[in-house]
Amino acid sequence: MDTIHSNSNILGSGPAYQALEARRAWREKEQLSPHFWVLVSILGDLVMALLAAYSAYWLRFHTIIREFGNFDEMTFRQYSGHTALGSLSLILVLGWQEIYHKNVLLRSRWVSSKIAKGVLVWTAGFLAITLALKLEPSISRVYVMLNGATALLLLLGWRVLFISCLRAPGRIEALQQRTLFVGWNAEAVALWKTMKRDQTGSFDIMGWVRTGSPEDGCPQDEVVPCLGDLSEVEQLVSAHAVDMVVVADLHGPREQMITIANLCEREMIQFKVIPSYFRVFVSGLTLETIAGTPVLGVTRLPLDDTLNVMAKRVVDIVGATIGLVLSAPVIALFSAIVWLESRGSVFYRQRRWGCNGVSFDIIKIRSMKMNAEAAKGAQWCVKDDPRRLKVGAFMRKWNIDELPQFWNVLKGEMSLVGPRPERPELIAGFKHQIPHYNARHHSKPGMTGWAQVNGLRGDTDLGERIQCDLWYLENWSLWLDFQIMLLTFFKRDNAY
Repeated sequence: MDTIHSNSNILGSGPAYQALEARRAWREKEQLSPHFWVLVSILGDLVMALLAAYSAYWLRFHTIIREFGNFDEMTFRQYSGHTALGSLSLILVLGWQEIYHKNVLLRSRWVSSKIAKGVLVWTAGFLAITLALKLEPSISRVYVMLNGATALLLLLGWRVLFISCLRAPGRIEALQQRTLFVGWNAEAVALWKTMKRDQTGSFDIMGWVRTGSPEDGCPQDEVVPCLGDLSEVEQLVSAHAVDMVVVADLHGPREQMITIANLCEREMIQFKVIPSYFRVFVSGLTLETIAGTPVLGVTRLPLDDTLNVMAKRVVDIVGATIGLVLSAPVIALFSAIVWLESRGSVFYRQRRWGCNGVSFDIIKIRSMKMNAEAAKGAQWCVKDDPRRLKVGAFMRKWNIDELPQFWNVLKGEMSLVGPRPERPELIAGFKHQIPHYNARHHSKPGMTGWAQVNGLRGDTDLGERIQCDLWYLENWSLWLDFQIMLLTFFKRDNAY
């Protein structure tokens, strides 16, 4: 009775309390465990993979496509071994993408992107196997590509139906992660905004509790209610059926923080801590032991891995070689135009900072008048810059002046993708003025980068640019590099 009375005092008896009671009733009524829905998703994906394999077989051997290529006529029974192996391996690849977990069931957009990536990896791997091994019976490469395409369509289509089933009233409430914040500060607001952007409603924010530290602040417009203080957490966790506690402010009393951690362990509630002490490379935080003592710290980033560095370098060499060959006529044409408009050297060498702060000379097609910086020295390029040549504006808009940098990439001074290199004289004081500025020099600078495709180039907000560069370094993958390279052709904001 004491607990019920206490919970009633906390929640009141108005619409919010009634809504909470309704959610609790739905949750108790829902007898199916979230793990059941994970199993359903696996079985559904397997059925779609098998159906895709059969559809690809029918399209390859029983439609007009059968006229293309050389192949031996085979029945579907003869192909059954390939379809079974291919379908099972596809599910394993999707599992490797970590989509089979109860906490991501409602994150449809994230799951869809992982499925697309997984199917692409699987198709490439299956094609490689067919090229490297002589399978019996031999397998059609056109069939493999059709299998990948149909699998992607069927998996995404099935997932739309599956997610609509999960969002049914009385079911979504059981799958949502009810979240309680401990403390409220800038990091909590950032995480809350990220959660609210999740259109699938994976998270249901209950509110936050005060820690009593100076960092505690009130959310704007009171959109996230303050439910009490640290002493009331146990009652709130029970009353709100909380699934996850997020500690945003570690400045509260140590004993009470330990009590909350023990409470979450006892009640099987997820306990999360926002690492506010670490402002850089938080995705590299890991827990390790030193002489038996657990230690939390920044260990490694993706580009600390030798294999990742080698893979990126291979892509750089191949891409730069192809880039130089294809762009040679363009470089020659615009070099001639520059020379006709402004006699003098058509190539411009400029000192830039590279990996680990080692400087190098970047090569560009000159887009400005000769001795453009003689009067005022080094400065940022601005919109309608009077120092530019007539052809310079066009070249800068379409990144044509950057084409000779393929040579810098081949020499190993730059990469195709990475943080853009800056001029030493313009950024000498930035490491003291802008937090984490020098962390961007952890890798080679790039011809293009995540900040550039987001419109952050030239005389734009340096703080935002640094955040983009750090995000790229934390989340690097070859797939991300390819995405950025593709976006470079379409994103030209602030290119002047």
